Amino acid sequence: MTVTAKVALTGLETLPERLACAGVELVHEEALDRERLAGLDSLLISQHADQRSLAARSVELEALLERGGKLLICGQIAHPLLPVLRPFEPIARASVEALAVGFHTYHPLFAGVDARDLTFRRGVAGFWGRGENPPPAGARIVATIDGGRAAVDWELALPTGGLLFVHAGNDLWSFDLDGTDSAARLVPNLLAWLGLAEREEA
Repeated sequence: MTVTAKVALTGLETLPERLACAGVELVHEEALDRERLAGLDSLLISQHADQRSLAARSVELEALLERGGKLLICGQIAHPLLPVLRPFEPIARASVEALAVGFHTYHPLFAGVDARDLTFRRGVAGFWGRGENPPPAGARIVATIDGGRAAVDWELALPTGGLLFVHAGNDLWSFDLDGTDSAARLVPNLLAWLGLAEREEA
């Protein structure tokens, strides 16, 4: 496969090896000016990103989506980066049952992934998410917790072809640490979704 997609990640000091090997660039938030964003097809925003800095680039981020790009945001929203985003809302009671992940609709990011492998990491529940960044009207709910009441993952498709995917938890690529369960498919699925790799068979 010839890689032509230009993808960057912001919010981390070091780029995860599997993303670096696939051609993802690491760009500091302050370096994401209009020119740099105009050259990207997709942008990944880590849970550790400076949301205040990125909120100041809201117009440029919207432009990426308007021209058909992909924007994937991880973490709890405190300072909305885009007009469609609202601050994170935790679920009322974080019991093991409430933290159980359930898939609401199919999404290629989760092809071949068992929701139970997202609910528990090393036997502990809650790493996938403990609430939601409330989805806007028209968003497609992908994965939920709290018995389906909290949309931990959702996607908004723009008429121009742009896609905004929001995950209200830890960075998606951080769930591929040991490769011992189906969560190991998240990074290959992400790379395929970004156009950086061929999709693997589930």
